[in-house]
Amino acid sequence: MPPSLRHHGAAIAFLHTAAVHIDTFDALAREIAPGLTTTHAVREDLLAATEKAGGLTAAVSLRTQEALLALAEGGARVVCTCSTLGPAAEAAAQEAEIPVMRIDRPMADAAVRAGRVIGVCAALAPTLAPTRALIENSAARAGRDVRVREFLFDDVWAAFREGRLDDYYGGIAGRLADAARHVDVLVLAQASMAPAADLCGALSAPLLSSPRIGFAEAARIAGVRG
Repeated sequence: MPPSLRHHGAAIAFLHTAAVHIDTFDALAREIAPGLTTTHAVREDLLAATEKAGGLTAAVSLRTQEALLALAEGGARVVCTCSTLGPAAEAAAQEAEIPVMRIDRPMADAAVRAGRVIGVCAALAPTLAPTRALIENSAARAGRDVRVREFLFDDVWAAFREGRLDDYYGGIAGRLADAARHVDVLVLAQASMAPAADLCGALSAPLLSSPRIGFAEAARIAGVRG
């Protein structure tokens, strides 16, 4: 994708770290905001570098911010759909002249409204720390006292990497009932985990995922009403 994109009318440019997200967010656009133009950039290298380092490094953060700001130059609102890179998105938002958001911020805000004990489920270990920090920040901004519990399902991540999505979603879904028993609300830290919600049946706690909640907020910011 070229570094600069020109848009006419309401538009959102997404930065993904996996191509599977393109169909997800285009489907949400058709459903929620059919008048919205969506474009996508996929940077698998950014997540791969974060995995290798065991967390978001200053160098990867800078590269992520550069990618987001390049998308912002085209005039679209910009959304980072990778929770692991979320802190870089919020750093880029301080520099951009138009909105740059992380897809999971609206989910975190909803979680702190829903309960005091919040379970964070992730399939990739480096995602836990930024998601915990995000929820704690959302709670502080809302003046709420919360406790975060972490649930790591890292044995299913290889299935995602290998394109075995049914195994990935099923492996996550099979663990959610047990996690839900220990919290007031569960959040799926990675956008890629969202389809597991349709497979887990009724849970003892509400389950939140970022794509739909985040997209609705991004569309609102872009000036589109569903």
